[in-house]
Amino acid sequence: MDSVICFLPTKSSVNVHFLIELTNHLTCLSIEHLLLILIIFRNKKISTFVIFFYFFMRIKPTSSSSGVSALEKKNMGRIAQIIGPVLDVAFPPGKMPNIYNSLVVKGRDTVGQQINVTCEVQQLLGNNRVRAVAMSATDGLMRGMEVIDTGTPLSVPVGGATLGRIFNVLGEPVDNLGPVDTSTTSPIHRSAPAFIQLDTKLSIFETGIKVVDLLAPYRRGGKIGLFGGAGVGKTVLIMELINNIAKAHGGVSVFGGVGERTREGNDLYMEMKESGVINEQNIPESKVALVYGQMNEPPGARMRVGLTALTMAEYFRDVNEQDVLLFIDNIFRFVQAGSEVSALLGRMPSAVGYQPTLSTEMGSLQERITSTKEGSITSIQAVYVPADDLTDPAPATTFAHLDATTVLSRGLAAKGIYPAVDPLDSTSTMLQPRIVGEDHYETAQRVKQTLQRYKELQDIIAILGLDELSEEDRLTVARARKIERFLSQPFFVAEVFTGSPGKYVGLAETIRGFKLILSGELDSLPEQAFYLVGNIDEATAKATNLEMESKLKK
Repeated sequence: MDSVICFLPTKSSVNVHFLIELTNHLTCLSIEHLLLILIIFRNKKISTFVIFFYFFMRIKPTSSSSGVSALEKKNMGRIAQIIGPVLDVAFPPGKMPNIYNSLVVKGRDTVGQQINVTCEVQQLLGNNRVRAVAMSATDGLMRGMEVIDTGTPLSVPVGGATLGRIFNVLGEPVDNLGPVDTSTTSPIHRSAPAFIQLDTKLSIFETGIKVVDLLAPYRRGGKIGLFGGAGVGKTVLIMELINNIAKAHGGVSVFGGVGERTREGNDLYMEMKESGVINEQNIPESKVALVYGQMNEPPGARMRVGLTALTMAEYFRDVNEQDVLLFIDNIFRFVQAGSEVSALLGRMPSAVGYQPTLSTEMGSLQERITSTKEGSITSIQAVYVPADDLTDPAPATTFAHLDATTVLSRGLAAKGIYPAVDPLDSTSTMLQPRIVGEDHYETAQRVKQTLQRYKELQDIIAILGLDELSEEDRLTVARARKIERFLSQPFFVAEVFTGSPGKYVGLAETIRGFKLILSGELDSLPEQAFYLVGNIDEATAKATNLEMESKLKK
């Protein structure tokens, strides 16, 4: 009713434009509201027109785009206000949509271009109005356009049909490879698994990557923060994890690109095709599904694309009973998009301008990432820290949910040690003797102590030289350099770049190798023998080959 009263004219200002505007709102009015308008008018000609058009619209509503069923027409509203990506929509009495319902705006703009915008209801304003956030650009939308309430939340395709494909937040393929089977879909808004469904057993998620499994092990069904700048091997590490979970665990992966650069998303897709993670010849044989909502998208899309990716991952866990790896790049952009939407919805900002619902939004996403009796979702989330301030509410809220952190070091990457995972800065709550066992824990602690002592001695070595160190310190430095190189590893997905075959190293083999180095049994071997090898047996074989090559040169 307010949408009509706000533009009621005086008798002298009645014109054609006003009548057109009025008719756009007639279907949303009750009989009582209509009588009130007629009393205000006191104009026979206009009253006759309004009465005629009101009942005409009730009997025969205005035509809409093809594909809208008669059932949909029963829940039809009209746009009352547009503020950027936020729409206010007026509905007839008794036809109000629920929170999180999906609304569809179909029509044509002023130049005849087809418009198809999907929105999500965020607030019920009263007076038969709702406020919704658009998932795509609102260019060309006008007041009075028809809005269809679908009656359900946003639903996206799930299952094997999603593998090897790229989707947007609505679950629509955007890779120009044709339509996707949508016979199985799932709503993006779901509650977290019930307590009785959770698998409470603490278990290690073996990745086959030595530095991760030994020093900062991942929890099965846990959340891992991935910290690293550009060019330190973050993408390659992600692709190797996708490859290893497919081969060793028979699992699949879902990648959610949340608010990052479109170029980076394209580069990742191309590199996945080159490395074989996405099988171009047989797309269904691929082991990853990609969902992108990049930084050029409206805040509504960036806020929901993480839930779209998570929904696809949940199907593989709950129905296919698989172990799933879920990548979110970047979790900070999820918070940032929520902050933008919160401001547009008129909520009072909280600390540092973030939304007052920050903890709730983060919790609703993170609590769905867990391990159940059927399968698990292990999530690796890239975390951007604004201005390197770890106390900022966005990263601080994220840290509360993380089980481990994997920090990539530019210094190690400069040395050519890949993966460039910093063994001293990376942490894990799983590295406890009661969880990983005494043998694993003791080996990891001794490796860290050796590397920490080497780090402390580096300044002395740089100034005075290695010869000025004590015998014990020289031995520590030699073993630390071997450990540092043994933490490197050839990756399967990097074979096309390095020419070295990739290696998957089991946890038991990893522990055995580092124990041999720490014990001093391999002190006679050259340190280059430990560089880019799999298990310790390969290092000893490489040392033998290096010795033979050296003799041949002489």
